[in-house]
Amino acid sequence: MGEESQFDAIVVGAGPAGLACAYLLAKAGKAVLVIERGDAPGAKNVTGGRIYAYALNLLDKDLLDDAAWERKVSHEEIMIIDGNRSITMDYHDPSLTEGDESLQSYTILRAVFDQWLADKAEEMGAMVVCGIRVDDLIQREGRVVGVIAGEDEMYAEIVIAADGVNSLMAQKAGLISDIKKETVGVGVKEVIELPAKTIEERFKLNQNQGSARMILGCTQGIHGGGFLYTNQESISLGCVFMPQEIVQHGKQVHDIFQELKMHPAVYPLIQDGETVEYSAHLVSEAGYRGMPAKLYKEGLLLVGDSAGLVINTGYSIRGMDLALLSGIAAARAILGESDLSQIGPAYLAELEKICLLPTMRLSVGYNQLLDIPRIYSNYPQLAIGVMQRLYKVDGQIPQNLKKQVMEAINESGLTVWQMLKDGLKGVRSI
Repeated sequence: MGEESQFDAIVVGAGPAGLACAYLLAKAGKAVLVIERGDAPGAKNVTGGRIYAYALNLLDKDLLDDAAWERKVSHEEIMIIDGNRSITMDYHDPSLTEGDESLQSYTILRAVFDQWLADKAEEMGAMVVCGIRVDDLIQREGRVVGVIAGEDEMYAEIVIAADGVNSLMAQKAGLISDIKKETVGVGVKEVIELPAKTIEERFKLNQNQGSARMILGCTQGIHGGGFLYTNQESISLGCVFMPQEIVQHGKQVHDIFQELKMHPAVYPLIQDGETVEYSAHLVSEAGYRGMPAKLYKEGLLLVGDSAGLVINTGYSIRGMDLALLSGIAAARAILGESDLSQIGPAYLAELEKICLLPTMRLSVGYNQLLDIPRIYSNYPQLAIGVMQRLYKVDGQIPQNLKKQVMEAINESGLTVWQMLKDGLKGVRSI
């Protein structure tokens, strides 16, 4: 393709960030090309997954009516595991599923959702091509002017890098270096098919209601955690681990994940299900601290995972809504700035206006809190130990509650002084 066949924008990656940007640009009449390495949009994406509808509403409120949701999240759950014991806390509030649709959240399957959003972008006039790997950027006098895919050169006024956490485009532009092992986790996930009625019975859900569960203590002391989302006729179950700790642990990720599947509190939920998908992927874990110092170069914008836009608070994980927001911000900057050299600064201004960067900054404390290693071993053991003593009845004279708690603290390997220091760090962090 010669330079005379120029696009207004080339988007590398057909995930939520890239497709949101392509949708708005194409809707505004721009000539947009989306290039996806996978065989189809969503084919290479690994997410729990859950999306907050407000972001899609901001993209286009008309999209909410037929979006490719699975279940509306009605139950927010946290599970704590120690050995074969567990505690599960279930927060259920009618307001989670009633009222304004844009304020709800939904479970999704990425292969389905991403294809749906790609179809919507194509309806607006965007061209989406799959099964093509972009190998390099075309740069002239410090400006990105296009991309190289195999022997083909494709040119555009602006390139949007939406190619994931280990963004080759960002590396080629000199905006990021090789990924540091302490800034990413290794995520593994299975999609396990079960009849809708079985899921509703096991999770105590009404039709189309869903649960989102975070799991702590399932990584055998490794920095990380698990997740479980109910889909219409399947369950998404997964874990995220810090890679350098896995090596030190001396155990395979797959083995730890299988032990989670067989846990007495998890297996009854997935029993008799059929695994129809197994996937693994790098996941950004550093939050605002892990974002590139610059999110643009003249002619290039970083969006979604390429920009490190993921928030893990321990009780929820946000990525897809932030990806959509970044795609919206990129499109607004492109459409609102006629001076090509000023699109980058305009993009940053839109990220501020759309409240994405302020939200990322507020998440810094959570990352500091989650850096405490005892959260993944000692504290789950303490929580389980306290519960064990509270519900133990053996016919003997029971100890007073204070003694029981102190006994559980000693058994967990913690000290009161250590807990006070961790508590103070936690308060300061958030």
